[in-house]
Amino acid sequence: MPSLLDPLKVGHLELRNRIVMPPMLSGKATPEGHVTDELIQHYARRAADLGLQIVEATAVSRTSLGIRSQVRLDTDQHIQGLERLVNAVHKEETPIAVQLCHAGGAGRSEICGCQPLAPSDLIVPNKGQEVPRAMTLLDIEEVVEDFVQATRRACEAGFDAVEIHGAHGYLLNQFLSPLCNRRDDEYGESLKNRIRLSLRIMSSIRKEFGSDYPVFYRLGAEDMLQGGLTLEEGVQAATMLAEEGVDVIDVSGGLVGHLNPSNDGPGFFVPQAAAVRKAVKIPVIGVGGIKTAVEADAIIQSGQVDLVAVGRAMLKDPKWASKAASALR
Repeated sequence: MPSLLDPLKVGHLELRNRIVMPPMLSGKATPEGHVTDELIQHYARRAADLGLQIVEATAVSRTSLGIRSQVRLDTDQHIQGLERLVNAVHKEETPIAVQLCHAGGAGRSEICGCQPLAPSDLIVPNKGQEVPRAMTLLDIEEVVEDFVQATRRACEAGFDAVEIHGAHGYLLNQFLSPLCNRRDDEYGESLKNRIRLSLRIMSSIRKEFGSDYPVFYRLGAEDMLQGGLTLEEGVQAATMLAEEGVDVIDVSGGLVGHLNPSNDGPGFFVPQAAAVRKAVKIPVIGVGGIKTAVEADAIIQSGQVDLVAVGRAMLKDPKWASKAASALR
């Protein structure tokens, strides 16, 4: 059974170990979404001895913004700053990905500049603050293109991979959840229809960039709300995503967000990740309150997941990965 410090190959991407720094919003970009020196230092300080670093949720369009001072990749003018960030992390010989995100109905009009867009005109549980506008088919086509163009810019900036954000109550999670999606067209009702937008984004990225460029998907595998997405459906969605060419499934919560209310122990989303891993033949990331190297190593050695993401502990201690590597050698 592999351990935390064993390498892992994802397509052509070589990870020196199984430690992942997950995407966590920092609010350190400029008001226009450009990279700052503070943001670069934030990531560079934590890059040493990581297997993979994933940059926080990055907006694919002006209307997809979820918070103020969010990193953006909606224009070519944003590429140069992100290239500086990539270069700083690559100096530590660490691969780096960027998470691409559309807030959808979790956005606010004063931030995204318009009435937030969503699958249906329903306030998003746990996330939304105002009634969004139900998306038209033209809106959906534009979102697909926004993700494709953001991926192009990520490639040009030098990112080793992209991660599509489909968790935590954001747009793609909203489409997948029965609590947010009441559409009666080809994007609503059945699970196959509710996952259709995510699959179209994946197929469009693959058509544009081929099969070699790694694409991760952060899946909200379970809403943990009555009437919401069930784990059984989440596992089925993961299977469809893998069949569409996703290279890694990064498992977290759905509308419940990044915290599991039923369990605050280490690896509190690992059971969901383990269920996904049984159903797919691609690597799976587990996450949730992992604080120590021993905890992370035990989760890998249990065979439930292939990689572990360490969030808050790494924010608290920028040298977490280096200390973990030293402790387990």
